[in-house]
Amino acid sequence: MQDFPWEFETLAVRAGHVRTHEGEHSEAIFPTSSFVFGSAAEAAARFGGTEPGNIYARFTNPTVRYFQERLAALEGAESCVATSSGMSAILSVMLGLLKAGDHVLCSRSVFGTTTLLLQSYIAKFGVEISFVELTDLAAWEAGLQPNTRLLFAETPANPLTEIVDIRALADIAHRNGSLLVIDNCFCTPALQRPLELGADIVVHSATKYLDGQGRALGGAVVGDKERVGKDVYGVLRNGGVTMSPFNAWIFLKGLETLSLRMKAHCENAMQLAQWLDAHEAVEQVYYPGLVSHPQHELAKQQQSGFGGIVSFVVKGGKDAAWQVVDATQMLSITANLGDTKSTITHPATTTHGRLTPEQKVQSGIADGLLRVSVGLENIRDIQRDLARGLGG
Repeated sequence: MQDFPWEFETLAVRAGHVRTHEGEHSEAIFPTSSFVFGSAAEAAARFGGTEPGNIYARFTNPTVRYFQERLAALEGAESCVATSSGMSAILSVMLGLLKAGDHVLCSRSVFGTTTLLLQSYIAKFGVEISFVELTDLAAWEAGLQPNTRLLFAETPANPLTEIVDIRALADIAHRNGSLLVIDNCFCTPALQRPLELGADIVVHSATKYLDGQGRALGGAVVGDKERVGKDVYGVLRNGGVTMSPFNAWIFLKGLETLSLRMKAHCENAMQLAQWLDAHEAVEQVYYPGLVSHPQHELAKQQQSGFGGIVSFVVKGGKDAAWQVVDATQMLSITANLGDTKSTITHPATTTHGRLTPEQKVQSGIADGLLRVSVGLENIRDIQRDLARGLGG
């Protein structure tokens, strides 16, 4: 696209696509493992990095490039590296930017697998890992060390939708010479652009809202040309955490409707949160759109919408929560989120089930907690389906 300040919705439909000689209107899929060179000299120049172009599909593919350029445009970034999953995106950041002796300061309120990746695997390579409360800026400040290389946070966090002040956290990181990495999975750039608030790198599970229909696995790292474009890209090139061309094409189609879908998810989620908040069988509701949410005002400041995730605690603990799950007839019982179909899960025994009891307590994962990824069905049907197990 030409150099012009196109709006978000236009970028989501048009950015990154370069038509081939066939003149296709929709982006082409390039299901090839390799690319042919015009000469030995051209092959040498491509491999040597002195000439741009496709080399091998592990790290260069036109369809994947379209997706990378489009997502970078939506996040307002210089560079994007697409990966095979959201977890491989996080792994690529850690492998690309850390070395033995470095320290990572991470929020306790992250996806359970992220915690395990850091503690069980990244720590094995001599990287020190510490955890702090997401919303406690003083704890972040106190947790810094001279060797702190990066701070990592989800905001809103999974599954309690806690929110951190990104700009304030970026200031804390930068005063220490550290990087701030934000997982923007719950909001997507349609609702939040962390780089504009001072974050250095953004990671995504493209599997979630970027796709939007639960069709494919993928991830992405977004940021500058040096750290993302070279350091993280190097992990992709040499480690092979590769996004397939077909999945990249699916994500391109998902981005085209991202803005519309996120608005609809937000609208349904707000209505569901208000309904649950008034229900006698519900002990507590976690949704940034509710005035009762501790970071409601902050969410209004740094997000353009409150998101599509609603979590709530059912009175009666695990048995009562499982009753709600098992009574549903329309909601999908699955740990995935960001789908047009509403999904429901019990975090304590699924997404955060591998955490120790102490870690669950620290992360606020109660036995009665349920997480609903509010889809695009009629909100009355979503409420009626949940009411089966909530007692009306």
